[in-house]
Amino acid sequence: MDFSRLETSSKIGDGWRYPAAEPRRSGWLDVDAEAGHRIYWEEYGAAGGEPVMVLHGGPGGACSPEMARFFDPARYRIILFDQRGCGKSEPNVAAAGPAAALRHNDTPHLIDDINRLRDALDIAGPMHVFGGSWGSTLAMAYAIAFPQHCASLILRGIFLGSAEDLDYLYQGNAATWHEAPYALTAPGAYINYPDEWAELLGVLSVAERRDVMASYKAIFDMVPQTDAERERQLHAALVWSLWEGTISNLIPEHGATGKFGDADFALCFAQIEAHFFANDLFLEPGHLIGGASTLASIPVHIVHGRFDEVCPLTQASRLVAALRDAGREPATYVVTNAGHSAMERENALALTAIMDGLPPLR
Repeated sequence: MDFSRLETSSKIGDGWRYPAAEPRRSGWLDVDAEAGHRIYWEEYGAAGGEPVMVLHGGPGGACSPEMARFFDPARYRIILFDQRGCGKSEPNVAAAGPAAALRHNDTPHLIDDINRLRDALDIAGPMHVFGGSWGSTLAMAYAIAFPQHCASLILRGIFLGSAEDLDYLYQGNAATWHEAPYALTAPGAYINYPDEWAELLGVLSVAERRDVMASYKAIFDMVPQTDAERERQLHAALVWSLWEGTISNLIPEHGATGKFGDADFALCFAQIEAHFFANDLFLEPGHLIGGASTLASIPVHIVHGRFDEVCPLTQASRLVAALRDAGREPATYVVTNAGHSAMERENALALTAIMDGLPPLR
């Protein structure tokens, strides 16, 4: 049979409107002398342009230059930065270990880091805040704390981080998987990714699968004493990372794991995510939806993939309903025929179109 006409990727590929570019300038900013944190940042686009603060996902996902391609470089001043513990920020989980890199690594500190970066880069007025997945969470938390700094929120793949949201991604049918691996006993991303789910659960014993996130966290918290323990910890981080990386795309790219299959990236990504998830994202339960009246004072633009298995569409639905209850429709609400990743073609094109269509800041 001829399968040559089948789609092999749902990513944007060469469909970008704006070209790849080098940063105009970059550097590190000391943000926490006590814990030793300094964050790495890059700036693209127009020096005098409208500022856009880009918040990456994960947590622990780090930025890449491709993230600057959503924005017209003649109009926008684009700021990317790696959040604490990941990417080029220091201390880095992979290089320095979790004890150093996870100290003071929480949502309130990340919010403070955004303000420190604003000040260091001489951003005095409101800015656009652009974030996807965990970046949408951090963007909303920041906007609730500092609405006066936000000209607009551009959010992709809404992540509210409730227990049910995390159970969908990591728990599913895990507790009974050993008895009936293909039984649809609970909602979950495992339904569409049974082979990848088997890899995720294969790291754990039957007893450990009763609480997948807690069991992975225990592996990540372990201080390895032997080569076997180090190997298990790295393998667990890679499997955790590849699970999310694979299911982020409508058409999984099994032959090209990208950053999710890189050992250093996986150690940062997996350990920082597990750290935040074990601590309820360092937010009070219901904080984001409870802050809808504040969010409603800001133009909120939402792009969400209908086939998002990392952050199912119901999370965007809950946010939109809360904004409406607060008396304001989202400025934009686009449901794409895409998965989770910002690099999915329809998500990337929708986000670019929103940025192109924003009214100029005065």
